[in-house]
Amino acid sequence: MKKFILSGIAVSAFLVSCGPKSVAVTGPKYTSSEQLAQGKTIFENSCAKCHKLPEPTKHDDQGWINTLSRMAPKAKLTDDQHQIVYDYLISVNKK
Repeated sequence: MKKFILSGIAVSAFLVSCGPKSVAVTGPKYTSSEQLAQGKTIFENSCAKCHKLPEPTKHDDQGWINTLSRMAPKAKLTDDQHQIVYDYLISVNKK
């Protein structure tokens, strides 16, 4: 019985770790200074809850799409929040 329960827990953990990835972002959408400021706020508040904030220059545009596709669901960002954070990051990224 213990093996059955442990197997169930292991399978559940695996399925959660392989959960859906967000694909909301394909390129820039928001460009107003108010929206970019909102993106910065969401980035700082949502991402810093779990880890040190990466520098916006850490990735190029495609790198941020890949990273945010993995991280946005974990941060429980809506599609709009995901997009706004991406737009903020690429607006300050010089790569």
